Amino acid sequence: MSERILDTVIVGGGPAGATAAQELALAGRQVLLLDRAGRPKPCGGAIPPRLIKDFAIPDHLLVAKIRSARMVSPASREVDMPIDGGFVGMVDRAPFDEWLRSRAAEAGAERVSGRYLRASYEGSGLVRVYFSRNDADDAGTAEASVLTRTLVGADGAASMVAKEHVPGAGKARQVAAYHEIVRTPATVDGRAFDGNRCDVWYQGEVSPDFYGWVFPHGETTSIGVGSAQRGYSLRQGVNRLRSRTGLADAVTVRREGAPIPMKPLRRWDDGRAVLVIGDAAGVVAPASGEGIYYAMASGRFAADALDRLLTTGDARQLATVRRQFMAEHGRVFWVLGMMQYFWYSSDARRERFVKMCADPDVQRLTWQAYMHKQLVRTDPMAHLRIFLKDTAHLLGLGRA
Repeated sequence: MSERILDTVIVGGGPAGATAAQELALAGRQVLLLDRAGRPKPCGGAIPPRLIKDFAIPDHLLVAKIRSARMVSPASREVDMPIDGGFVGMVDRAPFDEWLRSRAAEAGAERVSGRYLRASYEGSGLVRVYFSRNDADDAGTAEASVLTRTLVGADGAASMVAKEHVPGAGKARQVAAYHEIVRTPATVDGRAFDGNRCDVWYQGEVSPDFYGWVFPHGETTSIGVGSAQRGYSLRQGVNRLRSRTGLADAVTVRREGAPIPMKPLRRWDDGRAVLVIGDAAGVVAPASGEGIYYAMASGRFAADALDRLLTTGDARQLATVRRQFMAEHGRVFWVLGMMQYFWYSSDARRERFVKMCADPDVQRLTWQAYMHKQLVRTDPMAHLRIFLKDTAHLLGLGRA
Protein backbone atom coordinates (compact mmCIF):
# COMPACT_ATOMS: atom_id res chain seq x y z
CA MET A 1 0.00 0.00 0.00
CA SER A 2 1.25 3.52 -0.78
CA GLU A 3 2.02 5.83 2.12
CA ARG A 4 -0.52 8.46 3.01
CA ILE A 5 0.52 11.99 2.03
CA LEU A 6 -0.78 14.83 4.21
CA ASP A 7 -1.43 18.34 2.99
CA THR A 8 0.12 19.99 6.06
CA VAL A 9 1.89 19.06 9.27
CA ILE A 10 1.76 21.80 11.89
CA VAL A 11 4.31 21.60 14.70
CA GLY A 12 3.01 23.35 17.82
CA GLY A 13 -0.56 23.60 19.08
CA GLY A 14 -0.52 27.07 20.60
CA PRO A 15 -2.73 29.89 19.28
CA ALA A 16 -0.85 30.18 15.96
CA GLY A 17 -0.68 26.48 15.16
CA ALA A 18 -4.18 25.64 16.36
CA THR A 19 -5.68 28.51 14.35
CA ALA A 20 -3.90 27.48 11.16
CA ALA A 21 -4.92 23.84 11.72
CA GLN A 22 -8.57 24.72 12.22
CA GLU A 23 -8.83 26.93 9.17
CA LEU A 24 -6.99 24.52 6.88
CA ALA A 25 -9.19 21.66 8.09
CA LEU A 26 -12.29 23.73 7.42
CA ALA A 27 -10.96 24.25 3.89
CA GLY A 28 -10.92 20.48 3.44
CA ARG A 29 -7.18 19.93 3.83
CA GLN A 30 -5.63 16.90 5.53
CA VAL A 31 -3.87 18.39 8.56
CA LEU A 32 -1.82 16.81 11.31
CA LEU A 33 -1.35 18.95 14.42
CA LEU A 34 1.67 17.81 16.44
CA ASP A 35 1.92 19.20 19.95
CA ARG A 36 3.69 18.46 23.21
CA ALA A 37 1.14 18.35 25.99
CA GLY A 38 1.42 19.90 29.43
CA ARG A 39 3.65 22.86 28.67
CA PRO A 40 1.65 26.10 29.04
CA LYS A 41 3.58 29.17 27.97
CA PRO A 42 4.38 31.85 30.58
CA CYS A 43 1.98 34.53 29.47
CA GLY A 44 -0.05 37.33 30.99
CA GLY A 45 -3.02 35.99 29.05
CA ALA A 46 -4.49 39.26 27.78
CA ILE A 47 -6.68 39.14 24.68
CA PRO A 48 -8.26 42.25 23.12
CA PRO A 49 -11.87 42.58 21.93
CA ARG A 50 -10.79 42.28 18.29
CA LEU A 51 -9.39 38.79 18.96
CA ILE A 52 -12.55 37.74 20.79
CA LYS A 53 -14.64 38.88 17.83
CA ASP A 54 -12.42 37.81 14.92
CA PHE A 55 -11.78 34.32 16.29
CA ALA A 56 -15.15 33.66 17.99
CA ILE A 57 -13.82 33.14 21.51
CA PRO A 58 -16.64 32.15 23.90
CA ASP A 59 -17.14 34.09 27.09
CA HIS A 60 -16.60 31.05 29.33
CA LEU A 61 -12.88 31.07 28.45
CA LEU A 62 -12.45 34.54 29.94
CA VAL A 63 -11.29 34.09 33.52
CA ALA A 64 -11.32 37.87 34.13
CA LYS A 65 -12.32 41.09 32.40
CA ILE A 66 -9.86 43.90 32.96
CA ARG A 67 -11.34 47.40 33.16
CA SER A 68 -8.17 49.39 33.87
CA ALA A 69 -4.39 49.28 34.08
CA ARG A 70 -2.12 50.83 36.66
CA MET A 71 1.37 51.95 35.63
CA VAL A 72 3.98 52.19 38.39
CA SER A 73 7.09 54.30 37.75
CA PRO A 74 10.63 53.89 39.13
CA ALA A 75 9.79 56.51 41.77
CA SER A 76 6.56 54.62 42.59
CA ARG A 77 4.36 57.19 40.82
CA GLU A 78 1.06 55.43 40.06
CA VAL A 79 -0.95 56.26 36.96
CA ASP A 80 -4.37 54.68 36.42
CA MET A 81 -5.54 54.07 32.85
CA PRO A 82 -9.25 53.16 32.86
CA ILE A 83 -10.77 51.52 29.80
CA ASP A 84 -13.71 53.64 28.75
CA GLY A 85 -16.67 51.44 27.85
CA GLY A 86 -14.77 48.22 27.23
CA PHE A 87 -12.57 45.52 28.69
CA VAL A 88 -9.55 43.34 28.01
CA GLY A 89 -10.21 39.63 28.35
CA MET A 90 -7.87 37.44 30.38
CA VAL A 91 -7.37 33.75 29.65
CA ASP A 92 -5.51 30.93 31.34
CA ARG A 93 -3.24 29.61 28.61
CA ALA A 94 -3.52 25.92 29.53
CA PRO A 95 -7.33 25.57 29.03
CA PHE A 96 -7.38 28.31 26.36
CA ASP A 97 -4.80 26.58 24.14
CA GLU A 98 -6.44 23.18 24.68
CA TRP A 99 -9.80 24.62 23.62
CA LEU A 100 -8.21 25.94 20.42
CA ARG A 101 -6.67 22.54 19.69
CA SER A 102 -9.98 20.80 20.34
CA ARG A 103 -11.73 23.21 17.99
CA ALA A 104 -9.17 22.38 15.29
CA ALA A 105 -9.81 18.67 15.83
CA GLU A 106 -13.56 19.21 15.58
CA ALA A 107 -12.95 20.91 12.23
CA GLY A 108 -11.15 17.79 11.01
CA ALA A 109 -7.48 18.22 11.99
CA GLU A 110 -5.74 15.09 13.26
CA ARG A 111 -4.09 15.58 16.65
CA VAL A 112 -0.92 13.79 17.68
CA SER A 113 0.73 14.27 21.07
CA GLY A 114 4.45 14.07 20.52
CA ARG A 115 7.74 15.83 20.04
CA TYR A 116 9.10 17.12 16.74
CA LEU A 117 12.51 15.68 15.91
CA ARG A 118 13.51 16.80 12.41
CA ALA A 119 12.28 17.10 8.82
CA SER A 120 13.88 16.58 5.43
CA TYR A 121 12.92 16.79 1.79
CA GLU A 122 12.52 13.63 -0.26
CA GLY A 123 13.23 13.30 -3.95
CA SER A 124 9.62 13.96 -4.85
CA GLY A 125 9.70 17.36 -3.16
CA LEU A 126 7.60 16.11 -0.28
CA VAL A 127 8.68 16.70 3.32
CA ARG A 128 9.22 13.80 5.70
CA VAL A 129 8.56 14.84 9.30
CA TYR A 130 10.01 12.74 12.11
CA PHE A 131 8.57 12.86 15.61
CA SER A 132 8.25 10.89 18.83
CA ARG A 133 4.81 9.83 19.95
CA ASN A 134 5.28 10.93 23.54
CA ASP A 135 7.36 13.35 25.60
CA ALA A 136 9.62 10.73 27.19
CA ASP A 137 13.33 11.34 26.81
CA ASP A 138 14.42 7.74 27.30
CA ALA A 139 15.92 5.52 24.63
CA GLY A 140 12.67 3.61 24.24
CA THR A 141 10.76 6.56 22.82
CA ALA A 142 9.01 5.44 19.63
CA GLU A 143 9.98 7.39 16.51
CA ALA A 144 7.48 7.84 13.70
CA SER A 145 7.34 9.80 10.47
CA VAL A 146 4.80 11.14 7.99
CA LEU A 147 4.95 12.58 4.51
CA THR A 148 3.48 16.00 3.87
CA ARG A 149 3.27 18.55 1.10
CA THR A 150 3.88 21.43 3.50
CA LEU A 151 5.28 21.93 6.99
CA VAL A 152 4.41 24.72 9.43
CA GLY A 153 6.56 25.57 12.44
CA ALA A 154 4.46 27.07 15.21
CA ASP A 155 6.81 25.74 17.85
CA GLY A 156 7.71 28.88 19.75
CA ALA A 157 10.59 31.31 20.01
CA ALA A 158 13.16 28.48 20.11
CA SER A 159 11.59 26.88 17.04
CA MET A 160 13.45 23.82 15.76
CA VAL A 161 11.59 24.06 12.46
CA ALA A 162 12.78 27.64 11.96
CA LYS A 163 16.40 26.86 12.85
CA GLU A 164 16.46 23.91 10.46
CA HIS A 165 14.73 25.44 7.47
CA VAL A 166 14.45 29.24 7.56
CA PRO A 167 17.53 31.34 6.73
CA GLY A 168 18.44 33.78 9.51
CA ALA A 169 16.29 32.16 12.19
CA GLY A 170 17.69 32.06 15.71
CA LYS A 171 19.35 35.47 15.50
CA ALA A 172 16.47 37.69 16.59
CA ARG A 173 16.61 39.61 19.87
CA GLN A 174 14.59 38.02 22.65
CA VAL A 175 13.34 38.87 26.11
CA ALA A 176 13.43 36.14 28.73
CA ALA A 177 10.12 35.97 30.59
CA TYR A 178 9.32 34.29 33.88
CA HIS A 179 6.16 34.30 35.95
CA GLU A 180 4.66 32.67 38.99
CA ILE A 181 0.99 31.78 39.12
CA VAL A 182 -0.40 32.34 42.62
CA ARG A 183 -3.76 31.86 44.27
CA THR A 184 -5.56 35.20 44.14
CA PRO A 185 -5.91 36.51 47.69
CA ALA A 186 -9.13 38.06 48.93
CA THR A 187 -7.26 41.02 50.39
CA VAL A 188 -3.86 42.66 50.04
CA ASP A 189 -2.54 44.88 52.84
CA GLY A 190 -6.02 45.06 54.34
CA ARG A 191 -7.77 46.08 51.11
CA ALA A 192 -9.81 43.96 48.69
CA PHE A 193 -7.72 42.63 45.81
CA ASP A 194 -8.73 44.33 42.55
CA GLY A 195 -9.32 41.49 40.10
CA ASN A 196 -10.32 43.89 37.32
CA ARG A 197 -7.03 45.79 37.07
CA CYS A 198 -3.66 44.91 35.57
CA ASP A 199 -0.53 46.39 37.15
CA VAL A 200 2.56 47.15 35.05
CA TRP A 201 5.77 47.99 36.91
CA TYR A 202 8.51 50.03 35.25
CA GLN A 203 11.22 49.79 37.90
CA GLY A 204 14.83 48.82 37.31
CA GLU A 205 14.95 46.61 40.39
CA VAL A 206 12.00 44.63 39.03
CA SER A 207 13.21 44.60 35.39
CA PRO A 208 16.22 46.60 34.17
CA ASP A 209 15.04 46.89 30.56
CA PHE A 210 11.44 45.66 30.24
CA TYR A 211 8.69 45.57 32.88
CA GLY A 212 7.03 43.50 35.57
CA TRP A 213 3.36 42.63 35.69
CA VAL A 214 0.54 41.54 37.96
CA PHE A 215 -2.32 40.19 35.83
CA PRO A 216 -5.43 38.77 37.56
CA HIS A 217 -6.84 35.52 36.19
CA GLY A 218 -9.84 35.13 38.43
CA GLU A 219 -8.94 32.46 40.99
CA THR A 220 -5.23 32.86 40.16
CA THR A 221 -2.91 35.75 39.32
CA SER A 222 0.17 35.92 37.09
CA ILE A 223 3.15 37.77 38.61
CA GLY A 224 6.02 38.05 36.16
CA VAL A 225 8.95 39.95 34.75
CA GLY A 226 10.85 40.07 31.47
CA SER A 227 14.38 41.13 30.61
CA ALA A 228 16.88 40.86 27.76
CA GLN A 229 19.80 41.59 30.10
CA ARG A 230 22.14 38.64 30.43
CA GLY A 231 22.68 37.46 33.98
CA TYR A 232 19.67 39.25 35.41
CA SER A 233 17.80 37.02 37.87
CA LEU A 234 14.16 36.90 36.81
CA ARG A 235 13.25 34.99 39.97
CA GLN A 236 14.68 37.78 42.12
CA GLY A 237 12.76 40.30 40.06
CA VAL A 238 9.52 38.40 40.69
CA ASN A 239 10.37 38.12 44.39
CA ARG A 240 10.82 41.90 44.58
CA LEU A 241 7.57 42.47 42.71
CA ARG A 242 5.65 40.10 44.97
CA SER A 243 7.03 41.90 48.01
CA ARG A 244 6.15 45.37 46.69
CA THR A 245 2.62 44.35 45.73
CA GLY A 246 1.85 42.58 49.00
CA LEU A 247 1.75 39.18 47.31
CA ALA A 248 4.84 37.66 48.89
CA ASP A 249 2.78 35.21 50.94
CA ALA A 250 0.31 34.27 48.21
CA VAL A 251 0.30 30.51 47.54
CA THR A 252 2.32 29.66 44.43
CA VAL A 253 0.59 27.26 42.04
CA ARG A 254 3.28 26.91 39.38
CA ARG A 255 6.33 28.61 37.86
CA GLU A 256 7.07 28.98 34.13
CA GLY A 257 9.69 30.61 31.96
CA ALA A 258 10.34 31.00 28.22
CA PRO A 259 11.95 33.35 25.68
CA ILE A 260 9.78 35.95 23.97
CA PRO A 261 10.88 37.30 20.55
CA MET A 262 10.87 41.06 20.15
CA LYS A 263 11.09 41.42 16.37
CA PRO A 264 9.60 39.52 13.41
CA LEU A 265 12.06 37.44 11.42
CA ARG A 266 13.08 38.89 8.07
CA ARG A 267 11.97 35.68 6.41
CA TRP A 268 9.30 33.17 7.43
CA ASP A 269 9.70 30.45 4.80
CA ASP A 270 12.25 28.40 2.88
CA GLY A 271 10.80 29.14 -0.57
CA ARG A 272 9.66 25.55 -1.06
CA ALA A 273 7.26 24.05 1.48
CA VAL A 274 8.19 25.18 5.01
CA LEU A 275 6.67 28.16 6.82
CA VAL A 276 6.92 29.47 10.39
CA ILE A 277 4.30 31.50 12.28
CA GLY A 278 3.55 32.85 15.76
CA ASP A 279 6.49 33.14 18.15
CA ALA A 280 8.56 31.05 15.74
CA ALA A 281 8.24 33.94 13.27
CA GLY A 282 8.80 36.56 15.98
CA VAL A 283 5.31 38.07 15.93
CA VAL A 284 5.24 39.41 19.48
CA ALA A 285 4.64 43.12 19.91
CA PRO A 286 7.69 45.04 21.17
CA ALA A 287 7.29 47.07 24.37
CA SER A 288 4.16 45.18 25.45
CA GLY A 289 5.19 41.57 24.79
CA GLU A 290 1.66 40.84 23.57
CA GLY A 291 1.54 37.82 21.29
CA ILE A 292 -1.74 35.89 21.35
CA TYR A 293 -3.62 38.06 18.87
CA TYR A 294 -0.67 38.35 16.51
CA ALA A 295 -0.04 34.60 16.68
CA MET A 296 -3.61 33.84 15.69
CA ALA A 297 -3.55 36.47 12.95
CA SER A 298 -0.40 34.90 11.50
CA GLY A 299 -2.08 31.47 11.68
CA ARG A 300 -5.01 32.76 9.65
CA PHE A 301 -2.75 34.35 7.02
CA ALA A 302 -0.78 31.09 6.87
CA ALA A 303 -3.88 28.95 6.32
CA ASP A 304 -5.00 31.12 3.41
CA ALA A 305 -1.56 31.04 1.78
CA LEU A 306 -1.09 27.29 2.26
CA ASP A 307 -4.51 26.60 0.79
CA ARG A 308 -3.51 28.61 -2.30
CA LEU A 309 -0.15 26.80 -2.52
CA LEU A 310 -1.80 23.39 -2.25
CA THR A 311 -4.25 24.37 -4.98
CA THR A 312 -1.79 25.94 -7.42
CA GLY A 313 1.57 24.42 -6.50
CA ASP A 314 3.02 27.94 -6.41
CA ALA A 315 5.53 28.05 -3.52
CA ARG A 316 5.70 31.84 -3.79
CA GLN A 317 2.46 31.90 -1.81
CA LEU A 318 4.51 31.21 1.34
CA ALA A 319 6.17 34.63 1.19
CA THR A 320 2.80 36.38 1.11
CA VAL A 321 2.19 35.46 4.77
CA ARG A 322 4.88 37.80 6.10
CA ARG A 323 4.00 40.50 3.58
CA GLN A 324 0.33 40.46 4.54
CA PHE A 325 1.07 40.41 8.24
CA MET A 326 3.52 43.32 8.06
CA ALA A 327 1.21 45.32 5.81
CA GLU A 328 -1.47 45.14 8.49
CA HIS A 329 0.64 45.26 11.66
CA GLY A 330 4.16 46.34 10.71
CA ARG A 331 3.60 50.02 11.50
CA VAL A 332 2.37 49.20 15.01
CA PHE A 333 5.41 46.97 15.56
CA TRP A 334 7.75 49.74 14.39
CA VAL A 335 6.18 52.32 16.73
CA LEU A 336 6.28 49.93 19.70
CA GLY A 337 9.86 48.95 18.88
CA MET A 338 10.98 52.57 18.91
CA MET A 339 9.10 53.15 22.15
CA GLN A 340 10.82 50.20 23.82
CA TYR A 341 14.24 51.22 22.48
CA PHE A 342 13.99 54.74 23.86
CA TRP A 343 11.66 54.76 26.86
CA TYR A 344 12.78 51.48 28.46
CA SER A 345 16.49 52.31 28.31
CA SER A 346 16.76 53.87 31.79
CA ASP A 347 14.72 54.53 34.92
CA ALA A 348 14.89 58.26 34.23
CA ARG A 349 13.21 57.80 30.87
CA ARG A 350 10.72 55.31 32.23
CA GLU A 351 9.76 57.86 34.87
CA ARG A 352 8.88 60.32 32.12
CA PHE A 353 7.13 57.60 30.15
CA VAL A 354 4.79 56.75 33.03
CA LYS A 355 4.04 60.45 33.50
CA MET A 356 3.04 60.66 29.83
CA CYS A 357 0.57 57.82 30.42
CA ALA A 358 -1.45 60.11 32.70
CA ASP A 359 -2.40 62.22 29.68
CA PRO A 360 -6.06 61.62 28.61
CA ASP A 361 -5.17 61.73 24.90
CA VAL A 362 -2.43 59.15 25.36
CA GLN A 363 -4.74 56.89 27.33
CA ARG A 364 -7.61 57.10 24.86
CA LEU A 365 -5.52 56.49 21.76
CA THR A 366 -3.47 53.77 23.46
CA TRP A 367 -6.54 51.79 24.43
CA GLN A 368 -8.17 52.29 21.03
CA ALA A 369 -5.05 51.05 19.26
CA TYR A 370 -4.72 48.06 21.59
CA MET A 371 -8.38 47.07 21.51
CA HIS A 372 -8.73 47.31 17.73
CA LYS A 373 -5.15 46.41 16.72
CA GLN A 374 -4.50 49.40 14.51
CA LEU A 375 -3.16 52.91 14.86
CA VAL A 376 -6.05 55.34 15.24
CA ARG A 377 -6.20 58.06 12.58
CA THR A 378 -9.61 59.56 13.32
CA ASP A 379 -8.41 62.33 15.66
CA PRO A 380 -5.49 64.24 14.11
CA MET A 381 -5.54 66.96 16.79
CA ALA A 382 -5.09 64.36 19.53
CA HIS A 383 -2.09 62.95 17.65
CA LEU A 384 -0.67 66.45 17.33
CA ARG A 385 -1.08 67.10 21.04
CA ILE A 386 0.64 63.79 21.86
CA PHE A 387 3.46 64.56 19.42
CA LEU A 388 4.12 67.93 21.06
CA LYS A 389 4.01 66.47 24.57
CA ASP A 390 6.19 63.54 23.54
CA THR A 391 8.74 65.90 22.01
CA ALA A 392 8.84 67.89 25.24
CA HIS A 393 9.53 64.75 27.22
CA LEU A 394 12.18 63.60 24.76
CA LEU A 395 13.96 66.92 25.26
CA GLY A 396 13.55 66.69 29.01
CA LEU A 397 11.18 69.67 29.10
CA GLY A 398 8.25 67.80 30.60
CA ARG A 399 7.80 68.17 34.33
CA ALA A 400 8.81 65.11 36.34
